[in-house]
Amino acid sequence: MGVTFDFADATVLVTGGSNGIGLAIARAFQASGANVTITGTKADAASYEHDLSGFVYRQCLMRDADAVEALAADIERCDVLVNNAGQNLPGGRSEYDPDVFDEVLAVNLSAPFRLSNRLLDRIGSSALDGGGSVINIGSMSSFFGVEVVPGYGAAKAGIVQMTKTLAVAWAKHRVRVNAIAPGVIETNMTAPMMPFAFMTDPLLARTPMQRFGTPDDVAPVALFLASGAARYITGQTLPVDGGFSIQG
Repeated sequence: MGVTFDFADATVLVTGGSNGIGLAIARAFQASGANVTITGTKADAASYEHDLSGFVYRQCLMRDADAVEALAADIERCDVLVNNAGQNLPGGRSEYDPDVFDEVLAVNLSAPFRLSNRLLDRIGSSALDGGGSVINIGSMSSFFGVEVVPGYGAAKAGIVQMTKTLAVAWAKHRVRVNAIAPGVIETNMTAPMMPFAFMTDPLLARTPMQRFGTPDDVAPVALFLASGAARYITGQTLPVDGGFSIQG
């Protein structure tokens, strides 16, 4: 029997919930009874090939601070915020270009900070056991240098420290702040490297569980962190990586 959670009548916002890890998290919260709003980059939910009809959909380009502000203003209630939207190598451009570096930081670090701040009062009003939650999505690049993505790595390292700092600052508001650091997860973002053994074999060799993860491996961790079962956990970043990060 799988573990189940009860988020009946809770309101959850998952940025980047239109695909990949975000979609799996959104579906898991929805299956647990929550009312879920997701964001994506396309004009509407019907523009996606997969069915998003069960969610409230909001278009939001996370690199645009005004769009993030407008999203926050449109959210009346929020028990759980999942800062999942992310981007690296936008348009195939090099993150060593300072302008691209800034754009990647805006999407992966500044937008989560801005949105979390703007929704603090609503998350702090949550009646959930353990209080409201902010769940940030980190990465293995939070901990390891990945040469090709200096901006993404810097942003995801920042997510870990931001999680700690906001956890300290917002405990008095009954808001817990935690993060998940996925390992290599089979999503649209990682799909381009999957056909190339020279890229995947070293990663698998370092992973004790000898497989890559799926979005459904990550989603239940988000539900746990938002649930009363985690009521005494805050400021933590939990790797979900098949053991990749414990290898020397």
